[in-house]
Amino acid sequence: MARPIGIDLFAGAGGLSLGFEQAGFDIAAAVEIDPIHCATHEFNFPETKTICASVVNLSGSDVRSMAKLGDRDIDVVFGGAPCQGFSMMGKRALDDSRNQLVFHYVRLVRELQPKYCVFENVKGLTLGKHAKFLEELVEALQDAGYKVLMPYKVLNASHFGVPQSRERLFLIAARNDQPMPEYAPPLEGRVSVRDAIADLPNADEFPELKGSDSVSVDWITDSEYALRLRGAVEDSEDFSYKRVFDPDLLTCSLTTEHTELSKKRFRETRPGTTESISRFLRLDPEGVCNTLRAGTDSARGAHTSPRPIHPVFARVITVREAARLHSYPDWFRLHATKWHGFRQIGNSVPPLLGRTVAKSIIHALGVRPTKPKAAINLGSDELLTMNMGQAAEYFSVARNVIAQRARKLVEPKSDNLFSVEELGSEGAYIER
Repeated sequence: MARPIGIDLFAGAGGLSLGFEQAGFDIAAAVEIDPIHCATHEFNFPETKTICASVVNLSGSDVRSMAKLGDRDIDVVFGGAPCQGFSMMGKRALDDSRNQLVFHYVRLVRELQPKYCVFENVKGLTLGKHAKFLEELVEALQDAGYKVLMPYKVLNASHFGVPQSRERLFLIAARNDQPMPEYAPPLEGRVSVRDAIADLPNADEFPELKGSDSVSVDWITDSEYALRLRGAVEDSEDFSYKRVFDPDLLTCSLTTEHTELSKKRFRETRPGTTESISRFLRLDPEGVCNTLRAGTDSARGAHTSPRPIHPVFARVITVREAARLHSYPDWFRLHATKWHGFRQIGNSVPPLLGRTVAKSIIHALGVRPTKPKAAINLGSDELLTMNMGQAAEYFSVARNVIAQRARKLVEPKSDNLFSVEELGSEGAYIER
């Protein structure tokens, strides 16, 4: 029996794509404007049609044609439009031009007519004057032939098996001829930072990781959560395709250099508290991670958001440690640079949270998911090392489709200041 199919809009590196695949969907197409994200998505989902384009310039028939879907009924369309216009972290203006992408989401839902659609976004969209914007979105979906599951929900990833406190809005709608799904209740218990990353080798012990993001190393994993992400034990709730990968290859682990003074401050910071100068949180091994956030592009300063301090080592966490805290399995690779890698994590929905929502759709469809027997070979490693120009050329799009990152060189005047890798303006990194 064919698996139900889904289409990911605003796909990024693929957090929601993976969550829906784990719930039992085949991801037929993923639409994303950023060529770097597209390259990473194609690496991890080589059998999905990656469409490097803006939703503004796509029609439903374009998506069907490129994904070779013909007139097949699409089971679900899902995604979260870029949300800077109404994020709680920045300005909250309803007239922000970026918010038009939400209505292009609705337009594509109207044109594709999937059985279900899922809209994901920031919690800030539910607050104050933004609630009016959300009301207009609900009305637009109703006009497109959908009934919206109310009330919409703000879900915290830490309540669904993710060792990170991360709140996201989810709005689910069913085509008028389909039964309504239900939001899943929170799980009992919590996964801790220790469960997620305690087994990972200390990246600082490997000189190779100063210039490469991967190294071969044997290590022992104990926690059930980490064993599942490493692929060492079966996850009975995971119906994704198995990926062929080396579980003894520590990936996404390019190291960050800190001054000795910074290391001293990090060591003196108690787990679960904020370091007073950098304002970085030192993770509590028995708690959950704070929300991992994305950085900004050049148009907004080219900063990387502050990264948590490791609970044991005197350094910030690596991209792989962040990926574990975000519920990405170890086979899932991010871009080889720290800046892009953390940006991809911070912009994505934790796969386990996405899986929870996707399971609600699977249940409403009346589908009993099955684990595919076929294993998938991941894409070429070159996809993970492309710069913006190379990725744009690969996907035959303009290289300036995304605002370019300015490289800043800031030399510390003394060890009382921060190195280039650590603190930029407003508590953010500036990386070389």
